[in-house]
Amino acid sequence: MNDNPTPPRRPAALRRAATLPAWSLVAAGALAGALVGGGYGAVRTPVYTATGYVVAVPTAKSDPASALGFAQAYGRVATQLAVLGDAQVWAGVPVATLRDSVQAATSPDAPMIAVTATSSRPDLAADMANAVTRALTRHAADVQSATHVELQQFARATEPAGPSSASAGVTGLVGASAGGLLGGLLLLVRPRRRRPEPGRAASVPGPALAAEAHGQL
Repeated sequence: MNDNPTPPRRPAALRRAATLPAWSLVAAGALAGALVGGGYGAVRTPVYTATGYVVAVPTAKSDPASALGFAQAYGRVATQLAVLGDAQVWAGVPVATLRDSVQAATSPDAPMIAVTATSSRPDLAADMANAVTRALTRHAADVQSATHVELQQFARATEPAGPSSASAGVTGLVGASAGGLLGGLLLLVRPRRRRPEPGRAASVPGPALAAEAHGQL
């Protein structure tokens, strides 16, 4: 029976990693991550964002608190089918595109609604945001006699000058950071180099050698 069984062989990749300097794994991971991240940012379609604003104004039969409350309500219905169905005519895109591309946000302190649209075309992003704000003000005007609150356009959405998505440089930096972190984690799990086992201090004589030594006594 073998008292010293042969240890299992490590995978070739781990054996090679054990022979590399520590800094090389981090550097290689950062370089690979930068290449992947930069390449993704270069080939990805840019995204443009445009935002339009409308404000709720109380009439003579209402008050600012009511205007603030209706602004919250109109912000919730801005992306509903009743509004988007009218907005698609002015935007020139289907309702499904508006539903996926338009978001509305309100403020708890001001009776203002921000309508934001995203698209791969800067002009279409502005058109969709303006179409939704226009449809929303039309719907508010239809029920103004009951709500006593009027929605007015505060600022039109303008065509963005540049994309809102991250550039290739930013995605490259993110990839380099992630790759460097992965390389650092690999340092923690890579196997250490084996040191040669020291020889035994004394060897046990075999049976024949022990008998011969006993006969000489």
